[in-house]
Amino acid sequence: MQTTNKSHLYRPHMTDSKQREPEPPLAGDALWNLVAIGIFLFVAIVGCAKAPEPANPGPPDVQVTSVIQQTVPIYGEWVAQLNGPVNAEITPKVQGYLLQQNYQNGFFVKRGQLLFTLDPRQYEAAMDQAKAQVGIAEANLAKANNDVQRDTPLAAQKAIAQRDLDTDLTTQEAMKSQVEAAKANLVNAGLNLTWTKVYSPIDGIAGASNSQIGDLVGTGTKMVTVSQVNPIWAYFNPSESIFLKFAPQINAVITGKRSGPRMPVEFIQANDALYPSQGRIIYVNRQVGTGTGTIQMAAELPNPQAALRPGGYGRVRIKTGDNENALLVPQPAVIEVQSEHMVLVFSPDNKVKFQPVKVGERVGPNWVITEGLKPGEQVVVEGIERIQMFAAAAPQLAKEGIPVVAKPYVPASAAGGGN
Repeated sequence: MQTTNKSHLYRPHMTDSKQREPEPPLAGDALWNLVAIGIFLFVAIVGCAKAPEPANPGPPDVQVTSVIQQTVPIYGEWVAQLNGPVNAEITPKVQGYLLQQNYQNGFFVKRGQLLFTLDPRQYEAAMDQAKAQVGIAEANLAKANNDVQRDTPLAAQKAIAQRDLDTDLTTQEAMKSQVEAAKANLVNAGLNLTWTKVYSPIDGIAGASNSQIGDLVGTGTKMVTVSQVNPIWAYFNPSESIFLKFAPQINAVITGKRSGPRMPVEFIQANDALYPSQGRIIYVNRQVGTGTGTIQMAAELPNPQAALRPGGYGRVRIKTGDNENALLVPQPAVIEVQSEHMVLVFSPDNKVKFQPVKVGERVGPNWVITEGLKPGEQVVVEGIERIQMFAAAAPQLAKEGIPVVAKPYVPASAAGGGN
């Protein structure tokens, strides 16, 4: 029987002539740790693969209020420009070099207050010369008077010719005229000397001087403008049709009759703040502009603190009538999209729909709705942005009506949040 050598069937791998020892089995705690890590990774991978779907959002919360119906005043507003009733351009009456500016630019000045001083020396010399001319003329007149007094009895006695007395009388009249002319020149010289001091003709605000010390100024030099600012006038241009609505009241004022109640004029300043004092119509132009169909008017406003300045702009507001049974909604309830206006109407089934409307004037915090709403309907005031987002995501639902959770609208002022 042949014996097979099986030593080649199993030959353990030897390293460094030593047999590799088998690895020891894992301990129990380590095994469970590996299992837990595997489960965690599996759950994490599955969770990342498919996130849970979010729950559908509930109906948005909104605040609604009822459409108000009441009589409101109708106002007309026009752009107005301010100007002083008097704007005095100060120009010297004589020519001379400017020596002093006797006021501060932009300050109030009083009537008769000194503004500028010109070099007076040439006018003082002219004054002295005029005085001398008066003295010469008076001396000549005295000589003529003596001649007439001496020759009158001589001519009566035929001691001298009559023509000599006539010459004396003619010379006397000429000397009287010379004295009057010399005195007039003296007065004129005195005026010229006085005019080297330039005074303000009115109470007002003096602007910045256009002339500097040392400038040669004359009768054509506009040195400064003094503007009367209290009161101040606001000029505006209503249309002829609007003017006719309150023409009787205006005519009663400008004719002095003042029959009926006074028509108040409000002024809205450039910062949209209402001027605290009301004004009155003080001026109406004599004609309607043929090119514009408007008529220029001016309202007088008290301005003791000079808060309003010439050249400033604002808006004049005048009541022109009453809008009876007008429909009002808070201004935040009106949505404006590309010059179109809409509101969100709340129905009894707790749904809201977009409703196109036409708007009129703003009355305080409200807006007059001229078309698109009925008395008693309710509109959304707060929460409009959420409904718009809802409508953008579900256009069909927006047509049928978007469910909402409605609460009564409370204005910020009534809730104590108006400060």
